[in-house]
Amino acid sequence: MPLLPANQPQLIRASQKDEYYQNCLRNNANEAFQTFAGSKRWLDWRKEIELLSDFAYFGLTTFSGYQTLGEEYCNIVQVDPTKQKVPSRARRGALILLHTFLPYLLDKVLISLENELQAEDTRAQGGPRASASFWNPASYLRAKIRGAVGLLTESQRKALLPALFAVQQGVTILHRVHVALFYISGTFYHLGKRAAGISYLRVHGMTGDDQAIRTSYKLLGVVSLLQLGLTLALQFNNFRQRQRARQEWKLHRNLPSRTRSAETPASRTSRCILCLEERRHSTTTPCGHLFCWECITEWCNTKAKCPLCREKFQPQKLVYLRNYK
Repeated sequence: MPLLPANQPQLIRASQKDEYYQNCLRNNANEAFQTFAGSKRWLDWRKEIELLSDFAYFGLTTFSGYQTLGEEYCNIVQVDPTKQKVPSRARRGALILLHTFLPYLLDKVLISLENELQAEDTRAQGGPRASASFWNPASYLRAKIRGAVGLLTESQRKALLPALFAVQQGVTILHRVHVALFYISGTFYHLGKRAAGISYLRVHGMTGDDQAIRTSYKLLGVVSLLQLGLTLALQFNNFRQRQRARQEWKLHRNLPSRTRSAETPASRTSRCILCLEERRHSTTTPCGHLFCWECITEWCNTKAKCPLCREKFQPQKLVYLRNYK
């Protein structure tokens, strides 16, 4: 029978079928572990149980040289970059690690690092801390990251937090770009398979509408790339507006306050509710409430909503009222 490249619908259906059986195996493993070990231990180990379930699923199928249930359902087979041989055992093992263990490790590292950077007590190393258990790789990893973050200075931690956010956004963008490229090329549906160089062939003949299917998915890939580009442009524009708002705040924060006559005390209506003093450089929010420029801009660094009515707004929407009395 002729072996032809698998198209996008077959790869997507096979992946969805594999995810279905993986979820069934995960649920059964979680239920069994929770029954024997209890809910508390299950909460600590649930991610590791799901990882072991995925290892078991792909170990019994891909690593053993068999088709997965999704591949068998769609009648497709794995091939190496030559498209003439089944992938070697080493290549299949690398695929399993890239497809299961690498996302787990990356998620654990990023979440643990973000929690440690945002924790208020990272400087207090002498406080009570949970000891790292060598039997739990997640707690051992958190302890290592906590020790590494503890060696950083306050300025280094503040600089590392935006970089961490950029990495998290970069991972999301990478996945979206990869899916769009898959729609266009129709070759690799997962990043792990692209890195391992494993593609698919189907074991039945070319259908009449195969070219139309590939063309429609190429159009979908182009639309996905355009949507991603528009999203990135909007995010970049919002970032520039936030930077401009910070620069304006730095420019006006040290302006001299308006002199107040000694004989006329400040009325309640001219006071800022944040500092409880007479307003200096009155600034209005989009909802119409007045505050000091320094007070409201400092407030917006933590909460982008009005202190009075709780209406959300962007910091660049603040209006500085010059010569307002």
